[in-house]
Amino acid sequence: MDIEILSRIQFAFTISFHYIYPPLSIGLGLFLVIFQGLYLKTKNKEYERLTRFWIRIFALTFGIGVATGIVMEFEFGTNWATYSRYVGDVFGSALAAEGIFAFALESGFLGLLLFGWNRVNPIMHFISTICVFLGSMFSAVWIVIANSWMQTPAGFHIVGEGIKVRAEITDFWALVLNPSSIDRITHVWIAAFLSGAFLVLSIHAYYLIRNKYVSLSQKGFKIALVVATVFSITQLFSGHSSANGVAVNQPEKLAAFEGHFDSLAVADLYLFGWVDKEEKTVTGLSVPGGLSYLLYGNRETPIKGLDYFPKDEIPSTINSIFQFYHFMVAIGLSMILLTVYGFIQLIRKKLFKQKWLLWLFVFSTILPQLANQLGWFAAEMGRQPWVVYGLLKISDALSAVVTANQVLASLIMFTFIYILLFGLFIFTLHRKIQKGPFDEEMIQQRPNQSTMNEMVTGIVKR
Repeated sequence: MDIEILSRIQFAFTISFHYIYPPLSIGLGLFLVIFQGLYLKTKNKEYERLTRFWIRIFALTFGIGVATGIVMEFEFGTNWATYSRYVGDVFGSALAAEGIFAFALESGFLGLLLFGWNRVNPIMHFISTICVFLGSMFSAVWIVIANSWMQTPAGFHIVGEGIKVRAEITDFWALVLNPSSIDRITHVWIAAFLSGAFLVLSIHAYYLIRNKYVSLSQKGFKIALVVATVFSITQLFSGHSSANGVAVNQPEKLAAFEGHFDSLAVADLYLFGWVDKEEKTVTGLSVPGGLSYLLYGNRETPIKGLDYFPKDEIPSTINSIFQFYHFMVAIGLSMILLTVYGFIQLIRKKLFKQKWLLWLFVFSTILPQLANQLGWFAAEMGRQPWVVYGLLKISDALSAVVTANQVLASLIMFTFIYILLFGLFIFTLHRKIQKGPFDEEMIQQRPNQSTMNEMVTGIVKR
């Protein structure tokens, strides 16, 4: 296997593993703000226990997310030295802003969030919770801006020649507000909220099935269900807006998403299918002219197909991109159906009586994670062969001195380490779920009468 394929596999593996955790941190940060805000407003101890419980899980995801993210920065310098030199000025600005305005805010207030209970004023502790949440969101902003610039470069000019050629910023705000950044930031934020919401739904559904911490879990579940329902529907509109942007800025990527080859033909909207790149056909179930209708409001407008572009400027893995994109959409629709149905059952006061539905919510935590990964695969592979769209190809971005054997050895090492880290994460998360919302510190507090029996029951069962 050559060095380009190995380097791409290595980076895809490391970033895919890392990308499990930042969305969870952002999503759980939202729930920490909601739970603690409700506690301050109502003085209901159950909201305090929810906050304390989810802070521990937030800290776990935050810690592993930071540890796994560091590796990618080293890969830029080892495997992708030409790319690093080319985008160094651009990424330097974005990543410096991320460190100053986001990571410093998040990590600076994290100590107060974790250890400030009963040590600082409750309002100050709540402010620290908000700052940690905002820091995680701002961190996503700058990372997505950097990636969006690779998709739709803006606010730069090219300087240097030969191996010293590089992009240099001429307009910082044009970089920040490049044509795809707003759509992509919104899409990532909503996906993160869904990741957190479905994890909260999963764990509290499990408690309800086991008849543990019932009153507390019903409160947490209801809030998470409302959040998940709102954002699963909102994501549908965000995805549509993103697709419209792709149609304008990266038309060959959109053509790859739908396996559309003929530029003189209207574009169908496939529900599922299989792409034959050689025959330039798609076998599957589609809505005739559906994509043309979504983009232009009628079924008769042709859309640029893959045959419009030079062969060396279109993705090589059309079917994979098609499948990733359509599975992502299918998962998004399934989240809408599940949350809307669950919300209806909640209104009808039948939700907590239907164990089969609660079991669906237990396992549904995997849905936003799969959608995140598949969406990232589709977006990045759809940009091929460009690493910086229209400017720098992947084959030209590699380091000149790194060998395939070195990349393979490091890939094996990272795979082993990340499997251990993931096992540790699952083991620790399982321990926290089994321990539940009542730790020794909480037991020492004076519970209100309405939750005394539930707390005692939880202690006895353990």
